[in-house]
Amino acid sequence: MNLDLTDVALFVRVCATRNLSAAGREFGLSPAASSARMAQLERQLGARLLHRTTRQIALSQDGEVFLERAVALLDAAEQARASVGAGREPQGLLRVAASVSFGRLHLMPWLPEFLERYPGLQLDLRLSDRVIDLAAHGIDVTIRNGPLHDSALIARVLAPSRLLLVASPAYLARHGTPQRPQELSAHQCLVLEGVNPWNFRDADGSLISVRVGGRMRSDNGEAMRDAAMAGLGIALQSTWAVYQQLKSGALVPLLAQYPMALNSVVSAQYLNRNFLPPKTQVFIDYLAARFGPAPYWDEGLPGIGN
Repeated sequence: MNLDLTDVALFVRVCATRNLSAAGREFGLSPAASSARMAQLERQLGARLLHRTTRQIALSQDGEVFLERAVALLDAAEQARASVGAGREPQGLLRVAASVSFGRLHLMPWLPEFLERYPGLQLDLRLSDRVIDLAAHGIDVTIRNGPLHDSALIARVLAPSRLLLVASPAYLARHGTPQRPQELSAHQCLVLEGVNPWNFRDADGSLISVRVGGRMRSDNGEAMRDAAMAGLGIALQSTWAVYQQLKSGALVPLLAQYPMALNSVVSAQYLNRNFLPPKTQVFIDYLAARFGPAPYWDEGLPGIGN
């Protein structure tokens, strides 16, 4: 039995998108052609892989078993192509996920150069502040900001993601400048969803935890940065998000002598597989070279100790 790898790849994308027409469009196929290719694959395997209705697609028990084998088969095919194509340019569609803020500020400016360097690649960039399931959405690599957690993903650190408190000069002129973390309870603090309390380290390394509050909260870091610039309060931000405002003086750093306890990084994360496709490898290497342990956004920031 000779399986067509296009049919196998189409099946994997159908499983990821749960939409036969959408998956078919990625291969330049009409809905009718996509359906015909799935039917052909099922005939060859002698098994029903998908339960299809007008509203949804679900994997059959045989489909669940075959999906794992199909992904391994496609990986093996990719590895085989790479093994005989040393020195060739990476080819194909690269699916990347990132947070909205970091994607706009630090991926978009570099993408034209990256795509010019690798003309055989096409890019599908998904920007969302929600954590995306890589397997379910067919994502090759996600760029995440925050502490590293144990997971089924492999992570490569691309840069530090230094955290600090910031406020506008106008806010500080009206409300004063806190000198100790404990004083933050008397201030308007701009709270990012899921990040409360704020934890600091004292000079002796001991933990200082302060539950903060204020009149505004959000699930978007850029909104909190803009609110701080408008004088609405004190915000906890990564230096990559506010470095331009710090250099211009629109925002000023606070409590630099009390570093944040959270160890945050920018990392590239991908599924735990034995083989990393060349298209994913070159993208991660490209970003690592652009960012690194001393990223450009931390250069020359005023009032911040090393």
